[in-house]
Amino acid sequence: MKRLLLLRHAKAIPGTTKSGDHGRPLNERGKLDAPRMGIAMQHKRYLPDRVLCSTAKRTLETWEHVAPELDGKPEVVFSDELYLAPWKLIASMVRAQPRTANAVLVIGHNPGLEECARALARKARDDDERKRLEALNEKFPTCALVVLDFDAETWSEVASGVGVLTDFIRPRSLTNG
Repeated sequence: MKRLLLLRHAKAIPGTTKSGDHGRPLNERGKLDAPRMGIAMQHKRYLPDRVLCSTAKRTLETWEHVAPELDGKPEVVFSDELYLAPWKLIASMVRAQPRTANAVLVIGHNPGLEECARALARKARDDDERKRLEALNEKFPTCALVVLDFDAETWSEVASGVGVLTDFIRPRSLTNG
């Protein structure tokens, strides 16, 4: 089994900075939500072996706040290509991951990340899966996490419409504790 974790960056300041959109840092809410998501990931054992992270300031800062909450030291790859990447590029990058990685975390941006989650998820097979898909289709807010499981031995087997949407966690569902 391969597990794909798709994490949208935490809430960032609006507008652009002197360094443009790429340089927007997290706002206070983002700085609170990201470690809380890390705690939730640790609690649910959603622990990546490998991390693919966009080089935008807000994605880097999201990882900086999530990482200390997780056990282990995953290999982290920072990628300019992930900045505002379309879903097909994200999926292609996932398919290129090494066989040795069983859980890959992608930290990126919308709309590509949301579109990737929707494209890779299969049709719901029970009420719980249906509720998660409905929630994903409703909104993929900042710092939300999608967990997709694939019955695959290699990442190259990851295909559209076959991932089991195991979980969808939005920051508003997390407690402050």
